Amino acid sequence: MPAYPYAEQPFVRPPELDGGSTEAPVAIVGAGPIGLSMAIDLALRGVASVVLDDNNVVSVGSRAICWAKRTLEIFDRLGVGERMLAKGVTWKVGRLFHGAEEVYHFDLLPEAGHKYPAFINLQQYYVEEYLLDRAREFPDLIDIRFLNKVTGHEDLGDGVRLHVETPEGAYALEALYLLACDGANSPTRERMGLPFTGQTFEERFLICDIEMKDSPFGDHGVPERWFWFDPPFHAGKSALLHKQPDDIYRIDLQLDASADPKAETEEDRVLPRIRAIVGDKPFRMDWLSVYRFRCMMLDRFLHGRVIFVGDSAHVVSPFGARGGNGGIQDVDNLGWKLAAVLTGEAPETLIDSYDAERRHGAEENILNSARATRFMTPKTPAEALFRAETLRMAHDQPFARELINSGRLSRPCSLAGFPLQTEGVAPVPPGTAMPDAPVGGEWLISLVQGEFTLAGFGNVRLPEVPGIRRIGIGQRSAEFPCHDDLQGYALGCYGMGLAYLFRPDGHVAAVFDAPTAETVAAARDRALGRSPAMTETVL
Repeated sequence: MPAYPYAEQPFVRPPELDGGSTEAPVAIVGAGPIGLSMAIDLALRGVASVVLDDNNVVSVGSRAICWAKRTLEIFDRLGVGERMLAKGVTWKVGRLFHGAEEVYHFDLLPEAGHKYPAFINLQQYYVEEYLLDRAREFPDLIDIRFLNKVTGHEDLGDGVRLHVETPEGAYALEALYLLACDGANSPTRERMGLPFTGQTFEERFLICDIEMKDSPFGDHGVPERWFWFDPPFHAGKSALLHKQPDDIYRIDLQLDASADPKAETEEDRVLPRIRAIVGDKPFRMDWLSVYRFRCMMLDRFLHGRVIFVGDSAHVVSPFGARGGNGGIQDVDNLGWKLAAVLTGEAPETLIDSYDAERRHGAEENILNSARATRFMTPKTPAEALFRAETLRMAHDQPFARELINSGRLSRPCSLAGFPLQTEGVAPVPPGTAMPDAPVGGEWLISLVQGEFTLAGFGNVRLPEVPGIRRIGIGQRSAEFPCHDDLQGYALGCYGMGLAYLFRPDGHVAAVFDAPTAETVAAARDRALGRSPAMTETVL
């Protein structure tokens, strides 16, 4: 019996099979974390969607497990962040071993004053369960259709027609936009014949989830990430261990490129490997698989009225936790823009900025992921020599320890220099994903994310601009809500006497020392893609 109690989701007969129709402007293909997050984001903005999935259970196996602070902040806005935090395993210490000796460790705890930790571990099936529960809180805006397989689509110029097969017959569905959230092997991408370019790494990895009550790893009950190069229990290869909820441990073991995936998952090969790691501790196999990873992406994420989101647009190796986190950041970037276009608040060209900004994010993730993978599995004599010497020196040379690359962990990319931001110089510059801080018994991310917000830090006048929320931090005003900063985290981070205009996704759009209604409105219009680029710096 698996640790997670999988439950089949019901098939509900679509109205189209009985001559009815659906008026939702957005069709989302894929009910995984990306598709469900996308539907919730749009629903929070009043935009209806239909979510179609050919399956009827949440993710089988833990799959994506490592969720970064920025992603948790986005999940907070979507309404599932606190539930994830309560269930997830919080960790902050990582240890790197060469052979049997620890050569380096790092502490990911961010500076004080953040609602969410640097990372939690939580199996993908829980994330999908929580998102599914949340999506069902919007029955008038989210129509989830399980066992609805999209077999084709047509570009209508001003929309898309989807062809769908169900257990009770086939039907056609029309929408203004199709969001392809259908994963790394995206059928939508395959049907369109789009090139998916990059690098495939030949080495295979065995991934195991085991249930084990007592940790044999000397972490004193505090979960940690352990990574081994050339461990005594798996000579010449690498290994990774994480703890998950429900006493589940994730173990990744590097295999030879020529390894037979079927043979490597047979019990008589897997169990001795696990026992070599955990010793005589009793354990139970919960899930296992063999995978070969890729670092690849589309040349464009936007093709007419078809938009690719998450793994359908880009894939990376699992080392560095950049796959699922990058996909959720795609959602965060696209949701407010698509809603603004559909409600007439912004021109359709605003969606082009999703393609530009998130390709930049994907390129950064792929660069870091590929570097980590090449360090772990060198492809040239020079790479092999660099790795060998780095690991050798790391035993007694501090400078070498930080060169060890077992996966540079996910961080949000900066959008500085992209057209939607108004250039400026500030402690938190335009394009930056906002840092959190406690303010007046609340959290800054909860006050800012979701809509355009002008936040004043210290004594700075905030002009009233229609469509822009105003908040004050460390000041008093009868015109807008104000919050104390008794601990000084917010003012110390953002600076005294400055006003920040935040985009709905929490990125800084502009910074002002003396904002006026005209300059704030111009920066907002620029962020919505409905005005020419400003020629002067605001601050």
